[in-house]
Amino acid sequence: MAPAMDDRPASPLIDVSPVLSPATAVWPGDTPLAIVWAERVERGGGSNLATLTLTPHLGAHVDAPLHLFAGGSDVAALDLATFIGPATVVDLAGAAAVDAPALARLDLRGVERLLLRTRSGPTPAVFSPHYAPLTLAAAELLVKARIRIIGIDAPSVDHAEAAELPVHRRLLGGGVVILEGLELGAAPAGRYELIALPLKLAGVEASPVRAILRPLG
Repeated sequence: MAPAMDDRPASPLIDVSPVLSPATAVWPGDTPLAIVWAERVERGGGSNLATLTLTPHLGAHVDAPLHLFAGGSDVAALDLATFIGPATVVDLAGAAAVDAPALARLDLRGVERLLLRTRSGPTPAVFSPHYAPLTLAAAELLVKARIRIIGIDAPSVDHAEAAELPVHRRLLGGGVVILEGLELGAAPAGRYELIALPLKLAGVEASPVRAILRPLG
């Protein structure tokens, strides 16, 4: 007999993806989520059938090299092993920016997936340019440390006014995949297993992900 719902053990998984809806904040100029119902049961349809329009940079999402480089790899070509495996969450909440000295104080030996918590509160309901980006020197340190994927709870690894996206360019050009827009408030600093698979979208530079963490002993 299956256990009663209240008797089931709590899930060890931590969902670090913000909820996506038409109200989810997007980068200025990006396409917000729009849901158009082609068919509804309550209107006499045989099923509920939705059509979605959205930027692939919505919520928690992966940036592939194609985001910045002509001929760069699209999200369909990214190595899935990058998005599954041990990850380290570090707490840098309150910092104006993630700089090289802050990262140099971390023990990154053996770390391939690094997730940066820069906020103490939830994802803002509206876009705000006031977040903690990475500095170019920090990006250089991550490339040299052979980080495979860098995740952050900010909307971008670059400053809001950085039109040329130099941090994106250094990371993606150096083989570091970028995971932005995470919701890390429920994930204390520590070691986890990360699962954050992008959609297999050919010819597209980014993809939303459902990112989760499982605590490791």
